[in-house]
Amino acid sequence: MSRKRIFQILGPVLFILIQFIPFKDLSIEGRAVLASTAWVALWWITEAVELEFTSLMPIILLPLSGGLPIKETTSAYGHPFIFLFMGGFIIGLAIEKWQLHRRIAFGIIRFVGSGEKRIILGFMLATAFLSMWISNTATAVMMLPIGVSVVNIYQNREQFALNLMLGIGYSASIGGMATLIGTPPNIIFAGVVKDSLNEEISFLRWMLFALPFVVVLLFICWFYLTRNLQKGKSGMEIPDKPGSITIPEKRVLVVFVLIAFFWMTRSLIWNSFIPQLNDTIIAMAGALVLFLIPSGTGEGNLMNWNTAKKLPWGILLIFGGGLAIARGFAQTDLATWLANRFLLLQEAPFWLILILVIAGINFLTEITSNTATASMILPILISLAAILDVPPYVLMAGAVLASSAAFMLPVATPPNAIVFGSGKIKIQDMVRKGVWLNLISILIIFLFVQWWWPLINS
Repeated sequence: MSRKRIFQILGPVLFILIQFIPFKDLSIEGRAVLASTAWVALWWITEAVELEFTSLMPIILLPLSGGLPIKETTSAYGHPFIFLFMGGFIIGLAIEKWQLHRRIAFGIIRFVGSGEKRIILGFMLATAFLSMWISNTATAVMMLPIGVSVVNIYQNREQFALNLMLGIGYSASIGGMATLIGTPPNIIFAGVVKDSLNEEISFLRWMLFALPFVVVLLFICWFYLTRNLQKGKSGMEIPDKPGSITIPEKRVLVVFVLIAFFWMTRSLIWNSFIPQLNDTIIAMAGALVLFLIPSGTGEGNLMNWNTAKKLPWGILLIFGGGLAIARGFAQTDLATWLANRFLLLQEAPFWLILILVIAGINFLTEITSNTATASMILPILISLAAILDVPPYVLMAGAVLASSAAFMLPVATPPNAIVFGSGKIKIQDMVRKGVWLNLISILIIFLFVQWWWPLINS
């Protein structure tokens, strides 16, 4: 019997067993959510079946087991933040369709100049910037061929090739942390905070917190990867940039800049005039405008349905499944019950609790989906914070950043897997470089959530 088949069987077995275990102080509804979560989590972690299929399981399990009504369960898949993510994906597809990402990437790379260290810095800056607005997976896919072409030009430079490939993968993950739409855990955090604490984490509020962290971690990552490379190398030329900017590129760029502008100024300016305006409406309005603006080349509009069909629908389903489970935790006593299991930490200093949470989630994410990890952990952290009488946002923000800072294994994040597939990286190299970067990121996350988050939210 194959490993996958074993876990496929263990999922429902675990579900049934938990249903019949009389947990002390846990309601029937809480037990039903726990059983459903255990099945879904096991299949998510082991990938016994496709993640996307597993993400639909809560629609069946939660209502049938009595954990959550069907209406509450399915409404999680239509959460406003899912449409915020969808709008961001459509904008990213338009940028990709008209090759605007290549122009941005080459512009940044040429700006930093030649030399091994500078070229790697250029790629990392370009990748991180794109990953702020486009999914980190799509960014890694777009940047990898450009990186491989540079590596192929400068052959027999194995360390340069290794560090460039790792730089693309790592900076795709790092850059995505800067905005709500950059990576799913960020948007899950905002969704859980809105649903459970009735407070909004706006696009600007998250960016004010996360962008400085991203800048610091990105440059530390670059220094770490390139510390043994020479400052300059003769013959390190940068490929020519694309030709003159085209009409479609200009129009997509204008829409993109306007969307980013509205996201960053909504709470400062526009909500005074339009209180109903939120980040989701801005994203969807910008995405729909792309379907209406002509490309100017006689090839139809800037966006069409054939292109939009390339949306990563699976990511949206995974996000919906995570929110459904989080809702089950919040609307039963399960989150509080689980948090009570951690009462042994009650006498521990807060800094120790925080660093244990960050480190635990960081290394857990090496073998699990960061989206699934964030979905399961965040509701528990809200209850844990209440029991320990500590700030919930600090714990949650630390957990969210830690879930995206996994650099050791190809399976940890899609960008890691994508650059590993280039054939320029050995698994031992990724583990050796990644383990130290994990430890560095744990320390930096701890410092930022301990001091920077309270400072900007005071």
